[in-house]
Amino acid sequence: MNTPSLDQRESMRVRPNNLSPVMRQSWDNLLFIHWEVDVQDLQKTLPSGLYVDTFEGKGYLGLVPFFMRKIRPNWFPSVPYISNFLECNVRTYVHDEEGNPGVWFYSLDTNRWLAYKIGRIAFSLPYYWAKMKAEKNNTEEISYNLKRRFCDAQNVEFKYSRPSSGREAERGTLDFFLLERYLLFASRKFGDGLLSCRVHHQPYVFSKSTKKDWPSDPFQWNEFGFEAGELAHVCTANRVDVEIYNCLLYTSPSPRD
Repeated sequence: MNTPSLDQRESMRVRPNNLSPVMRQSWDNLLFIHWEVDVQDLQKTLPSGLYVDTFEGKGYLGLVPFFMRKIRPNWFPSVPYISNFLECNVRTYVHDEEGNPGVWFYSLDTNRWLAYKIGRIAFSLPYYWAKMKAEKNNTEEISYNLKRRFCDAQNVEFKYSRPSSGREAERGTLDFFLLERYLLFASRKFGDGLLSCRVHHQPYVFSKSTKKDWPSDPFQWNEFGFEAGELAHVCTANRVDVEIYNCLLYTSPSPRD
């Protein structure tokens, strides 16, 4: 089992010119909140063939509310209602046997019923239908509200501002480790094994936040058998336009050590 090298991490930022995108979308008004989590606790939640990706020996659990915009197949225009919605994901960072770094999603909440159904049926991703709304005031502060349907959940609110200026993550930093991810993994809906999907976008332009008080309720909604540790990293990021390649290709897992 190989762990990702710095060169391997950076190479994932390069647009895969040997592939053609099958979908396009934009991610906007992003908030990234990360807590430290025990590596062994995280490893127990992963399928065979995936391993916790660590930075300086630490594992991380992330909560990412954002706006999905202009989602569409590559050959089709966006449709105003269907192509635009809210999403909030709970995620950790993993790598496969070859050391390819990526993201593992525990949940993806969305306010669009159709996105919830398509995400689960077509892409084997753990989407949930939620009550969500987001508003901006005249100072560009965003009030983002979320409540998962059909579970004992309270309304959660995130208040943050999109960055008026920012920077790209530098190679080898925690910023780079958490933000620069271009591969996702999912369990196959039918049968054993893993699926993977490559994406591409320009590097995030982000700004750090010093706010310390953030809700972590979506972790409880996922019924984790462990507690999140210290708040480790919070930032906001501006829009990126995203290309999706070869959605959910099969990857062969190896037995866990």
